[in-house]
Amino acid sequence: MGRPALTGLLGIDHPILQGGMTWVSRHLLAAAVSEAGALGVIGSGGMDAEELRDEIRALRRRTKRTFGVNVPLVNVRPDGDASIVERLIQVVLDERVPIVVTGAGSPARFTRRLKESGAVVIHVVPSVTLARKAADAGVDAIVAESCEAGGHIRPDGLATFALVPQVVDAVTIPVVAAGGISDARGMAAALALGASGVQLGTRFIATLECNAHPSFKRELLAAGTEGTAVYCRAHHASRALATPAVKRLVQMETEGRSLDEMIAFRGRGRAQQGCIGGDVEEGILPAGAAVGLVRRIQPAGELVAELVRGCEAVLAGLRGPRPSAGPPSKRSDAA
Repeated sequence: MGRPALTGLLGIDHPILQGGMTWVSRHLLAAAVSEAGALGVIGSGGMDAEELRDEIRALRRRTKRTFGVNVPLVNVRPDGDASIVERLIQVVLDERVPIVVTGAGSPARFTRRLKESGAVVIHVVPSVTLARKAADAGVDAIVAESCEAGGHIRPDGLATFALVPQVVDAVTIPVVAAGGISDARGMAAALALGASGVQLGTRFIATLECNAHPSFKRELLAAGTEGTAVYCRAHHASRALATPAVKRLVQMETEGRSLDEMIAFRGRGRAQQGCIGGDVEEGILPAGAAVGLVRRIQPAGELVAELVRGCEAVLAGLRGPRPSAGPPSKRSDAA
């Protein structure tokens, strides 16, 4: 028996997921993506419980299409505490969110409760080993996210082309490719690797509906092909635009500075400072390795349509022209 189709599982038209990014995946973006037939996702990282409830209800006022909520299974709020994850999960349950994307923690922790509520559960993993564990925990689909992704990554992890086909071979549930995918060619490549769909994060930041600060969006367009850096490899490694603050963290690591010094400099508010405050000097602006392919800001729905059309064209070109069936046969007089 083959794995179920991702579009049928999620109730979407196109196998595209918008990444549920901390700080920059609010209801306007998620609603626009869902309206376009892909899966819009609210990123609950950085929210408190009531903020998340308000975002879910605001999204439902804008679209009747299905949507998801991403819940990091660790506290990412600068002022949060250990109970924040449980409170966010409770809001997701209370609001009957149809699709829940989890990551950065054990999928066994909440999957059963979420599925008993009727939710489809997707878990984000950086390796084949964790993909198998997530499948064993009962999740419905997996996002295989490579070290090319923006935000928190596994610094010694596999790249997309190596990771995705191995995860596909390891599990029988749908696999979504993520990391370094920013255009239709990347989407077509992921499908050719056996993925059932793709997740894009960085590319969706450069949309009109994304709540990221305009300065963040401008920096994405200006970043170029080598515009990101991986920092804090020994402690919650992440990929972001190479802002002065990020370059300083990379330098500190090169100099052999202590982990305590690096953690103190990084602090807990620099991502919010960059993503929402627009501080491109002292802030952190998470972005993936394919940022050089982000060249314009456009409506999210237009981007989804562009990805779908472009992917179909690429795949059609790979298949080549269909062989001619020849002229129609003449009917026999005896027929």
